[in-house]
Amino acid sequence: MNARLFAIVAATGTLLALPAASQQAAPVPDPLIYPYVLTSFSNGNATTMSLYVSEDAATFRPLALTAFVPPTGLIRDPSIIRRPDGWYHVVYTTDWNNDEIGFARSRDLIHWDHVRNLKVPLAGVTNTWAPEWFVDEDGSTHVIYALSRNGPDGQFQPHIITASSDDLTEWSAPRPMVGLGPNYIDTFVIREGGLYQAFIKQETTKFIERATAPTLDGPWTIVNTGDWAGWGAFTEGQALVRRPDGGWRIYFDEYIQKRYWHSDSDDLVHWTPRVELAGLSGIARHFTVLRQLRPEAP
Repeated sequence: MNARLFAIVAATGTLLALPAASQQAAPVPDPLIYPYVLTSFSNGNATTMSLYVSEDAATFRPLALTAFVPPTGLIRDPSIIRRPDGWYHVVYTTDWNNDEIGFARSRDLIHWDHVRNLKVPLAGVTNTWAPEWFVDEDGSTHVIYALSRNGPDGQFQPHIITASSDDLTEWSAPRPMVGLGPNYIDTFVIREGGLYQAFIKQETTKFIERATAPTLDGPWTIVNTGDWAGWGAFTEGQALVRRPDGGWRIYFDEYIQKRYWHSDSDDLVHWTPRVELAGLSGIARHFTVLRQLRPEAP
């Protein structure tokens, strides 16, 4: 393998064919051709972000298995959005025990740049886990993460920060999500039915619960607890995305058994029996899935 081809493989995790005559890299395809994009870390590697793509949000194939390695620390729980300006942004957990989250961005899903690590400006925070994006109907962009002042055993409470710059480099002070806590992590929020809906892992009982609120800050009301959806305990890393038919699909990590599942709903209350995620179960960990509409043909 020549030096240039080796560099391409090392940077992307994808073997790209080079024309024999010109030795030029094949053009990177338009990322908008992929209806669903998944960002994850793996069971065996929490320092590298992998990307997968799918047509149906159920069967995923690798796009770049070593898409991004941060300059320091880990890249756990990577959450992805795409901004109106075309930039993809990922936010992630940088370590088991610290008071930072990390940010990276990309134009094409293949080449990623580290943007910054952001410290939590609150005294005594020991753990900052599982940041998730939430973009509201007015376009405001938020990150929701769980904070602990007592180490990795809790008690965690979800907090919100809001972007104060268009490039997502400046952020507000954290504020708690009133009514969620103590000891909730992995807070994934959507807007549906005129309410904010949060799917949260109860870190004491180990079940994924559901809460609703009239505003993002709350007050939040827990509406479903225990094994209400039939997903079982010791599940986490939940993320939701719209299915091709317009309903909802949730993904979650059965982390002790190292298996990944998905389940479908049209009303967020009644869910289909869980189905193991073929090709990713046992490999991918705590991911989010971005749905992007294909551009219309001219």
